[in-house]
Amino acid sequence: MRLEPLASDDPRDVLRALRGAVLGAGPAIALGEAPALPDEVPAGTAVVLTTSGSTGVPKSVVLSRSALTSSALATAARIGEGHWLLSLSGGYVAGVQVMVRALVAGRDPAILAGRFTPRAFAHAVSGMHSMAGGERVPTYTSLVPAQLQTLLDAADDPDVLRALRSFETILIGGQALPVPVRERAAELGVRIVRTYGSTETSGGCVYDGVPLDGVRVEAAGGELRIAGPNLADGYLGDPDRTAQTFVTDPAGVRWYRTGDAGTVTDGVVAVTGRIDNVIISGGVNVSLDRVERVVQSVPGLEVAVVVGAPHERWGQTPVIALAGSADAALLAAARAAVEAELGKPARPDRIVPLATVPRLASGKPDRRAITALVTRG
Repeated sequence: MRLEPLASDDPRDVLRALRGAVLGAGPAIALGEAPALPDEVPAGTAVVLTTSGSTGVPKSVVLSRSALTSSALATAARIGEGHWLLSLSGGYVAGVQVMVRALVAGRDPAILAGRFTPRAFAHAVSGMHSMAGGERVPTYTSLVPAQLQTLLDAADDPDVLRALRSFETILIGGQALPVPVRERAAELGVRIVRTYGSTETSGGCVYDGVPLDGVRVEAAGGELRIAGPNLADGYLGDPDRTAQTFVTDPAGVRWYRTGDAGTVTDGVVAVTGRIDNVIISGGVNVSLDRVERVVQSVPGLEVAVVVGAPHERWGQTPVIALAGSADAALLAAARAAVEAELGKPARPDRIVPLATVPRLASGKPDRRAITALVTRG
């Protein structure tokens, strides 16, 4: 099958190309900033999505039509079918999956074009008036936590609050959702579902801890791995990485090794952090993901980011990066909360105020950039 790079990141151009790649005869499309890719890909390929995430190492993930549509159908079976709003970049899997869900349902998504703001969001939502059989069609959207936080902060605007409450479900993925943000959304009557997944799983495949139909999740040696019809075919032009990441067990089941630490208890998945997002502080292994979750439970630090930084005495210590200013009382509260739950070695050393928190195009914090800023002081 022919592979056609898509130079435009305009969501309307991506939607047009996806229609042919997923529902038509192709060609397959390449999204993201990729090195030179072959002109031909395996039959059945819909999208080759190149992303480096927070690791900085590019990987071109091969997603088939069947994987994308299986994911879309499983989502509809779990939360319902309706009219989708695209509020995310079309060059990342979460945005692609919003469009695929809409295409599979036979209803083009509404599109929030341009810069994401509460007013732009409310305006886009106000135009979603689909009807079927004389009844309003349920609406859905997908956001990253930073977008949800921005909207909740603007919820004193009745138009923004009305827009948030209008959705049957808002999927929240891309990174962990701080508990205070989730609680605030619930208090305002905003219906959210937390999702977990990656490009390699065609986007979110675990909703509020429960895998979608057809998806299996297990913890092997403390690492979460996922099986199901939604898995990517592998990494284009990188058979070694494919073999390391996608493994087949003795029973013939193909699994994706997520690189995430976690547990599965009575069918409920709990993610505790990245296996590789660990520093050694004073000779003790400290999970920065676990520290960040505790820090974000402190009022005023709900959207803080925790990274590791060099320390003269301890080697490395957790450091809190925060947009805006912070006082000593806030740091003291964070240190006390972390010590109580994780022990003294995990206590953050300081808060570094930033003008803005650097983010990837996917909406996730750019941890490499944040670490560089923190390290420079």
